[in-house]
Amino acid sequence: MKLRFPEEFLLGVSSASTQIEGGEVGSNWNDWYHKGHIKDGSDPAVANDHWNRWREDSDLMAAMGLHVCRLGLEWARLMPKRGEVSVEAVRHYREELSYLRDLGIRPLVTLHHFSNPMWFEEKGAFEKRENLKDFLDFVRMCADRFGDLVDDWITINEPNVYATNGYCFGAWPPGRKSYTQTFRVMENMAYCHIRAYEILHETRKKLGYTDTMVGFANHVRVFDPKDPKNPMHRFFAKTGEWLFQGALTQAMGRGEFRFPFRNHWHIKPGEYCDFNGVNYYTRSTVSGLADGVRENSPRNDLGWEIYPEGLVRCAEKLQAVLPRPLWVTENGTCDQDDRFRAKYIYEHLQAICTSGLPFARYYHWCFCDNFEWIEGNTARFGLIHIDYETQKRTPKRSAEFCRDLAQNGGVTEECFEKYVAGEEYDIR
Repeated sequence: MKLRFPEEFLLGVSSASTQIEGGEVGSNWNDWYHKGHIKDGSDPAVANDHWNRWREDSDLMAAMGLHVCRLGLEWARLMPKRGEVSVEAVRHYREELSYLRDLGIRPLVTLHHFSNPMWFEEKGAFEKRENLKDFLDFVRMCADRFGDLVDDWITINEPNVYATNGYCFGAWPPGRKSYTQTFRVMENMAYCHIRAYEILHETRKKLGYTDTMVGFANHVRVFDPKDPKNPMHRFFAKTGEWLFQGALTQAMGRGEFRFPFRNHWHIKPGEYCDFNGVNYYTRSTVSGLADGVRENSPRNDLGWEIYPEGLVRCAEKLQAVLPRPLWVTENGTCDQDDRFRAKYIYEHLQAICTSGLPFARYYHWCFCDNFEWIEGNTARFGLIHIDYETQKRTPKRSAEFCRDLAQNGGVTEECFEKYVAGEEYDIR
C-alpha cells in the first residue's frame, strides 16, 4: 500500500443546503442574489436542484462506497416564518436522512451554514443578543424532529468566515463593514453553539441515545509571517490567527471568552464539543492586516496556496486547546478541469495519516460542483461534475479515485500511479 488509513477511519463528502438544493426559500442568500451581488449572476434558487434530485445524489455517494456524508438543514425552508414549522420540509428531510442511513451512509447534519431566513436577517440576525433565542428555537425543533435519525451534529459552520465576510469586508450578506459588529457576531455565535450543544445532548438523551456527537466546523488556516525575521510580520501573523480563529476556538470549545469577546451570559468553562471539526484549505502569508499568498507556491484556480502540511499544523493547535477526535469536516480545492484534485486529496490524506494525531474522518469538500457563494457557479470544487444547463451529474476522475480509496482503505500503488502520479499543480 502507498498509504493506509487508520483503523475505522471514515471517508465521506460535504455539502451545504443553500449551495445545492435550489428553491426560492426566503433566505438571505436568495436576497443577496436579487441585489446583484453574485459575480457570475448565478441564482441559488437553481443551484443543483438537489431538493428534487436527492435520491440520485445519495445513490451516487453509495456507488462511491462512502461511509459518511455531511449535509445541511435549510432554516428558511424549515421555518419560513418565526415560530412556524413546515411539515412538508420536515417530512422531506426525514425521508432523505432515512434513505442515507438505509444506504449505509452515516449523516453529519449542519444546522447553520451561512444561510438565514429573511425574517431573522431583517431583525439583525446574530448581531443582537435578543435574537439568539430564535436560532436556539430552531435547534430545539431540529433536535425534536430529527434526533432519532441523526447521531452526529455540527451546530454552526465557520462562524469566523460568516462574520468577517458579512460584517467586516461587506462581501456577503448583510454587507456591513465594522470590526465591532464582526466580533459581536462571533461572540454571539459562540454562545449559540454552547447552548445548542447542550440542547442536542439533552434531547437525544431523552430519546434514549447515548452516542451523540456534537461539534462546530472550525475554519482554520496557517498564519505565517512573510518574513520570519521581521517582528511586524510575526506580530500580524500571531494577532491575525488569534482574532480570526484562536479566540473563537477557546470560546466555542471551552466556554472561555477572551479578548475580543466578553462572557455576557456567565458561561462556565467546560468542554463544549465532542470532536474537533476542521475546515482547512490554505495558508495566509502575512505582512500586515491583509492576507497574502506565498510567492512561487502551488496554487489552485482561485489563487489559494496548496499547503497540505498546514492541515496538521492547525490540528495540532486545536488538540492543544481541547483534545478530541479530529474530523476533517471540509477539505478540497477549486480545480475547474479536475487536473490536480486527486493529487490534492492524496497529499492531504498522507499528511493526516502520517501525523500521529487522532484523525478519524475525512469529508471532502465537496460532493458536487455547486453554488459557491459570491463566486456563483464558476468555482468548481466537486467530485461530481454538474452541467448547470441540464443538471446532469457526471462523476469526475477524482470521484473514481475516492471510490478506490473507500474500497481499499487507502491508496494502493496501482491507484497512485493511475490517478496521482501524473498530476501537477500550477506554480505562481
